Amino acid sequence: MRFGFMMYPGYEELDLIGPWELATMWKTYAGGPDCVTVAQTRDEIRCAKGLLTRAGATYAEVGPLDYLLIPGGFASFDELKNPVSVEFIREQAKGAKAVLSVCTGTFLLHAAGLLKGRKAATNWKTIARLRELGVEVVEERYVGDGPVWSSAGVAAGMDMLLAFIAHEAGPEAAWTTQYQAEYIPEAKAYGPLSAWENAPRYARDQLD
Repeated sequence: MRFGFMMYPGYEELDLIGPWELATMWKTYAGGPDCVTVAQTRDEIRCAKGLLTRAGATYAEVGPLDYLLIPGGFASFDELKNPVSVEFIREQAKGAKAVLSVCTGTFLLHAAGLLKGRKAATNWKTIARLRELGVEVVEERYVGDGPVWSSAGVAAGMDMLLAFIAHEAGPEAAWTTQYQAEYIPEAKAYGPLSAWENAPRYARDQLD
């Protein structure tokens, strides 16, 4: 079993690195799949906040994947114009058990034709934009609809990944991963609750 994490110029760091950390913990402590980063080339990739990364395999080299995760960020809208990346997602989805996206990575799922008749989540800033494309967008932290999983922005990808592990391997595997990562977030807002009045509903719900 192999879990691919797609990279492209300008992707949001935590969209990929947060789920990567949990997936590799799953591998190490609970028998999860091998993990590999993949991009169009092996060239150095600068992320949204300046972090420099390099993929472990190219699209041409990686072969079939059981799972594929696509990160987001504002650069995802540029990547929509890259037919090589869109075709890579489309082809991998044909044989994969699941394809996941974080944040605006959802738009790459849509470009690859994977959201037809499916619910999806995305960054709160782009909910209206995704709905304009005809997608049934749910304002939740994450959602799984058949083999397609998607989450809201940035840190929400970690919550999705834990839920995905529980779905694929059971709650014990998810808890083992969560425990080893020490990722047990508190429902705490730093600042007055009035500042959350215009926050996404799924975020406000965490404080109820």
